[in-house]
Amino acid sequence: MWRVEIEVKGCIAEHWSEWFMGLAIRYTEQGQTSLCGDVIDQGALYGLLNRLRDLGLPLLSVRCLEIEGSEA
Repeated sequence: MWRVEIEVKGCIAEHWSEWFMGLAIRYTEQGQTSLCGDVIDQGALYGLLNRLRDLGLPLLSVRCLEIEGSEA
């Protein structure tokens, strides 16, 4: 299991959260969107990144931390 925070330039409406595997959507004052939450493995993370690419949103950063004790 991985805890991730992905930042993109632009805004993603909150109703897209389910499409992004239930990640929380937050906004910054600089017009950026932050997606935060847990993903099961790196395959799921790459799937999220592909969805962002398909929307044409510029990727600003990806931070992830493996959660100790997880088997993924």
